[in-house]
Amino acid sequence: MTAAAEFLADARRVADAILYEGYLLYPYRGSARKNQSRFQFGVLMPPAYHAVDDCEPSASQTECLLECPEDAAVTVIARFLHLQRRQVEAADGEAGFRPVASVQVGDAEVTTWDEAAEREHQVTAPIVALLTGGVDTVFELPGSQSTETLSDRPGRTAGRLVRRQAPLTAVVRLRAERLPGPYGALRLRVAIENHTVPDGPLRRREDGLRLALIATHALIHVPGGRFLSLTDPPEWAAPYAAGCVNTATWPVLAGPEECRELVLSSPVILYDHPQIAAESAGELFDSTEIDEILTLRTLALTDDEKREARATDPRAAALLDRLDDMPPEMLERMHGAIRYLGAPGTGGPGPGQPAMGPPGPGAPARGQPGTGWPASAPQDRSVPWWDPGSDTSVSPQTDHILIQGVRVARGSRVCMRPGTRRADAQDLFLAGRSALVEAVLHDVDGNVHLALTPEDDPAADLQRNHGRFLYFAPDEVEPLRAPA
Repeated sequence: MTAAAEFLADARRVADAILYEGYLLYPYRGSARKNQSRFQFGVLMPPAYHAVDDCEPSASQTECLLECPEDAAVTVIARFLHLQRRQVEAADGEAGFRPVASVQVGDAEVTTWDEAAEREHQVTAPIVALLTGGVDTVFELPGSQSTETLSDRPGRTAGRLVRRQAPLTAVVRLRAERLPGPYGALRLRVAIENHTVPDGPLRRREDGLRLALIATHALIHVPGGRFLSLTDPPEWAAPYAAGCVNTATWPVLAGPEECRELVLSSPVILYDHPQIAAESAGELFDSTEIDEILTLRTLALTDDEKREARATDPRAAALLDRLDDMPPEMLERMHGAIRYLGAPGTGGPGPGQPAMGPPGPGAPARGQPGTGWPASAPQDRSVPWWDPGSDTSVSPQTDHILIQGVRVARGSRVCMRPGTRRADAQDLFLAGRSALVEAVLHDVDGNVHLALTPEDDPAADLQRNHGRFLYFAPDEVEPLRAPA
């Protein structure tokens, strides 16, 4: 497999998770209230639906920055779900069949439900064509209907399943423009538009979903090109990145860290180079949840709840079967991992290696005298998480750290310099003010925090009595001399 193919396969794994994000939520039953209103992400409704509700768009637009050779070509893979209505019809003697909510087939129940089919359309065009007018591609998906007979025993028909899909019409528009300046970069624009014309009036959201492009996203690939991050662009490109207009989409760099030729334009907010966690055992349709918690809750469902979930959707049935057969070591692996400790370039230890290293700014001065860093820092796993006070390896009242070569401990005076990573704008009012160190604290990740009380705070004694302090990182303070 070529490097480009590997990059694309890596990005597709994340794109597949986006495709089914929110498709069916725990407890995976159609009767659950949270599954009564489905398909919330990346829905491009037909234009006629705006007369019912103009909150959901009919088109998405992606703009991103690109550096590439003049003879490069761009490939856009537009991906989405196509709604498929699954209607259960019970056998009705000589009358044939009649629509019902569910039917019993042997020991299993089959229900009426909205499934979805994966759709994909690919467009490839040279960059030159995008700079000189652009490329528009129309694609159509025909409607379909299929019938599946349901037999509860040989020779007896209990009913049938009728699956219907409405026809869809969509357009992919590609444009590019040269940015001013010496860098020769481009602004690439990709628009995906739903042009479907309904065959009747639309009165509610369910009518529009039948004709919608659901979970719409795009993979944009330029072999030999280099996309610029919109979340962390180079300094010269920052104004152009801020000027990119993205509607109903969020473009990020895709593939592994070394890949720069791929962008994933997603209907949900992601970071650059998103990856599926190695600990994840399979799709749960809710990537904002913690796999371990969701898995444990699913395993705790009653037999009746699981039976209803299996009757709701084949994907729910496959999910339950996978979790029921999960070996203990897979469940233990979901418990989590601290990645940054062994990540390349972080200076952290690899698997099985002790955490060792030279002292840095604000490093805890415990262990070897005069070094500011212990010879090794094994984790004490005997400390119960519910009683951190039982950890005798730390002492907030007596521990100290070295900041700019000065010993800082309880009672030390410091000048507060809030860092840019703080989210609260009111922290700026603390800049330049002096404070008293109340304690030196160590969290479970090995980070150091200083508990501070502003010296000019008239309520300092009251806050101290209630144990309420300001918490600063060591690189956010400057040591001050003790008052004469």
